[in-house]
Amino acid sequence: MADKPLTEPAEGSPAESSNEPSHSDAVAELQRERDDFHDRWLRKSAEFDNYRKRVERERREQVDQGIADLLEELLLVVDDFDRALTVDAGDGSPGYRKGVELIHAKLNDILRKRGVRPFEALGTDFDPNMHQAVIHESSPDHREGEVIGELRRGYVIGDKLLRPAMVKVAKK
Repeated sequence: MADKPLTEPAEGSPAESSNEPSHSDAVAELQRERDDFHDRWLRKSAEFDNYRKRVERERREQVDQGIADLLEELLLVVDDFDRALTVDAGDGSPGYRKGVELIHAKLNDILRKRGVRPFEALGTDFDPNMHQAVIHESSPDHREGEVIGELRRGYVIGDKLLRPAMVKVAKK
């Protein structure tokens, strides 16, 4: 013992093991690193899945909006046919009226197949979510806020409003 300097630690002492990392410390560090990478991978995987779902939802919404825009333009044609059918063509043109009725029916079939349907406005209470009031008229025969005239039909596609009805509303 006298040969060894006093400042050097003895073999196998705790001071010697603190200078060099032990095998169990290295394994614990690798496990922490593995867990960190696994956690990052799970987060990135979830982020990508959310991104994919968001892009798909936005794509569906764009397609639905494009369809709604097209159908709304078609409704203007249906309105013209509605007006043409209310006009009496006279006695000399029954073929004209029949042709207009066939085209009108075909357009309505196309719209119905796409889930577009008109909704009834006459006699209902005015609803600003479904109706566009363009005329307010005094009417003692009707209750306040009742729709007494329909200037343009309103349409829904599924549960969503496609176009509000233009209406005349009673006031006291």
